[in-house]
Amino acid sequence: MLSSMLLLQPFSKYGLSLKNHVVMSAMTRNFSDKDHNPTDLMRAYYERRAANDVGLILTEGTIIHPSGDGYPDVPYIYTDTHIEGWKRITDIIHAYDAKIFCQLWHCGRISHPDYLDGELPVSSSAVRPEGNAPHMQVPMVTPRALEHDEIPGIVEMFKEATQKALRAGFDGVEIHGGHGYIIDQFFDARINQRTDEYGGSVENRCRFGLEVVKAVLDVAGPGQTALRISPSREMGGSLYEWPDMEDMLAYLVPQLDNLGLRMLDISCARSDTVDIYHATSGKIVRMVRLMWPHIIIAGASLPIEQAEEEIKSGFIDLVTYGRFILANPDFVKKITTGDPLVPYHSDMRKTLF
Repeated sequence: MLSSMLLLQPFSKYGLSLKNHVVMSAMTRNFSDKDHNPTDLMRAYYERRAANDVGLILTEGTIIHPSGDGYPDVPYIYTDTHIEGWKRITDIIHAYDAKIFCQLWHCGRISHPDYLDGELPVSSSAVRPEGNAPHMQVPMVTPRALEHDEIPGIVEMFKEATQKALRAGFDGVEIHGGHGYIIDQFFDARINQRTDEYGGSVENRCRFGLEVVKAVLDVAGPGQTALRISPSREMGGSLYEWPDMEDMLAYLVPQLDNLGLRMLDISCARSDTVDIYHATSGKIVRMVRLMWPHIIIAGASLPIEQAEEEIKSGFIDLVTYGRFILANPDFVKKITTGDPLVPYHSDMRKTLF
């Protein structure tokens, strides 16, 4: 009935061919086994979305190395067993002619020694996050600032995780550079207090993230590499932005272009209303589009009419849906027929429906 919608048309660019413009957002679900392997429940969860015509699935954040963990029961892409478990998932996704990217995740300071065998989390600088550790009723700890000669090792972790993701059959990877995790901890001037070439100026604070992108591109190539950033996002009812956001974007975006990156996922974490979208990632999209002629992924569950307008106006290319797809595995079919969507509620996070 609504198959003429831009959202439902095939998409093809830079070697990435999708059946439509709908992207399942990365959503942390905490359902891996005790060894951080993907489970049969996870396989069925992703299969339901692929079977119901989601064009591109972004996995939940997937830890690239045990030292980058920060949450309970999240999957890894580290051992051969992890690779084999993910291969069972990518195989079934491809059986439905869908595509799936692995989101590569290093939590940095958003962690706790209990997740790290007693070791301190690492970050750009020894600046303690506010609040409690993820899924724990204990305060965050002050992380350990990475030594200069440790930084290439983190870059290598992203590179090796990319190689492992491709071995597992993923169609590509998304580098998690947003939401306050390790790369964002270098971008953000309030956190990054380094005095070496990874801190201080805009160029220096972008250096680590650019090194990670280059390392991943060298393995995967432009059609298989996306970077998620969140220069402006809503967190706990408050707006959070890089303090020098315009200067950062004016430098970072052209540098990403020069490296050969062709996919940017501009995220605001969540968007319950059009107003939140336009106050956060929608605002960034409009700034970035002036410098970036390539693929922009954004939306965070925009209402269909607004998503169509964002595509039609040329601001975004692919539209992310998180909670809508969590509540409606048949999301694409429902917007095709005009059937009502099941509303999301927090109890849905207790299962992998």
